[in-house]
Amino acid sequence: MVRIAGVDLPSQKKILYALTSIYGIGLNTSQKILTTANINSEIRTYELDDSLVSKIRTIIEGMYEVEGDLRRNINLNINRLISINCFRGKRHRQGLPLRGQRTRTNGRTRRGKKKPIQNTKK
Repeated sequence: MVRIAGVDLPSQKKILYALTSIYGIGLNTSQKILTTANINSEIRTYELDDSLVSKIRTIIEGMYEVEGDLRRNINLNINRLISINCFRGKRHRQGLPLRGQRTRTNGRTRRGKKKPIQNTKK
């Protein structure tokens, strides 16, 4: 079992797709990592030997911010926006969309499930 950045990579997947299970690494970043390490992207994760795993690990640790550090920085940025009371910070605080989306009819992802109106006369 291959463990990189505190994440166990799926052993049956190709290494190109297995690296995307690490938070902060997408498909393009995974391709860049593999080309930098000179590793074939068609190799399955269980076929990697220790030298290749250590190559991948050093590249990720040296060049990319992943997992806990990335999550921490994102939360710090959101808390900074909230504390300076800017528009985006207010929208984060209220749980509303913050990039100009319409909220009158859409926005259920951020606002949550519809609640019935209470205390209405029948």
